[in-house]
Amino acid sequence: MEKSVLEPVVSKPAVSKTAPPRFREASFSDYPQIATLESRYGLQTKTYEEWTHLWTQNPTYRQFSHWPIGWVCENEQNEIVGCVSNIPLAYGLDSRNLVAATSRSLVVDTRYRCYAFSLLSRFFKQPNVDLLLNTTVNAPASKLQEMFRAVRVPAGVWNRSAFWITNYRAFAASLLARKKLPAAKAVSYPLSAGLFVRDTLTGRAIRGPHNGIPVEFCTQFDARFDRFWASVRNSSPRRLLATRSREVLDWHFRHAIEANRAWVLAISQGSELAAYGVFRRQDNPTLGLFRMRLVDFQTAPGRTELLKPILHSALERCRHEGIHMLEAIGFCGEKQRLIDSLAPYYRELTSWRYFYKTNDWHLAARLEDPQTWDATCFDGDASL
Repeated sequence: MEKSVLEPVVSKPAVSKTAPPRFREASFSDYPQIATLESRYGLQTKTYEEWTHLWTQNPTYRQFSHWPIGWVCENEQNEIVGCVSNIPLAYGLDSRNLVAATSRSLVVDTRYRCYAFSLLSRFFKQPNVDLLLNTTVNAPASKLQEMFRAVRVPAGVWNRSAFWITNYRAFAASLLARKKLPAAKAVSYPLSAGLFVRDTLTGRAIRGPHNGIPVEFCTQFDARFDRFWASVRNSSPRRLLATRSREVLDWHFRHAIEANRAWVLAISQGSELAAYGVFRRQDNPTLGLFRMRLVDFQTAPGRTELLKPILHSALERCRHEGIHMLEAIGFCGEKQRLIDSLAPYYRELTSWRYFYKTNDWHLAARLEDPQTWDATCFDGDASL
């Protein structure tokens, strides 16, 4: 899902026949106009309850007496013609608690695109924030990131997706629809059969049990997740990690789990968690493509192999529920090497998705080191 709707912009507003818009902080009462604007430009909107949940049930938001939920620009008729959301997140590094902010759903009406820089500047210039993260940056928006001197995360490959096909006929139809080929339906049958045979021969079709390791599908986050998070945090103090407490995980994924748009797969060792992975729906309605994405995987150091049975179980459920493909983006180190060992396909994305910025020179120096990062799509807004 692309997070923003923009075209190439310049840093200074160009001459326009429309009067300059007014900029102000967004409020919850702006929801109807913001949802209409997002929908008009093809962004997937949330219900009012889901949208306000991003802040009202956010444990980090509750720590502030005042936190801007975003900014809007209005025309002379008091119509919202641009908006960007601002969501607070908790991170930790070197025994230091950090406040991060991520933008979400940057969209500006075509007639006011030249003011996108001014709108986004509100996000980048906000005080009382240690780290600014944007994790779903599309090609036009990446130019804005660079103008604000945001830099690419130095760990993981954020302009490529690794994926497996889980519904060959539907995937083939979606692929042909993207290429706008004639007689797509008729061609999809032999194409899907060919893909299935090739995957079976090359090992891309991951099937069969994996070492008999039981995998549990969780519908809620219980006390085990708090104990597991404390263990992960203590074992990796020199890595930048977003907080994954039970309370934060519940806030992050509650609505998606209730709608069967997120799956939590866990492996236990006795009464405690040994690893878990979270998968999130990332469909492409334009192409009729149903897609599930691995957005996070956490385990104790040296237990990365537990990702294999988790991926196997998720692939089987994708096949059972008719989802067309399962993908993974941005993982680094041992996690990405394990993903690569399972012979996925790869597709190039239109841009580098993960940018960050900090005005703290000491933190900036730490973040230049790839070993500081365990970046996943749990960061920023990529799985919100």
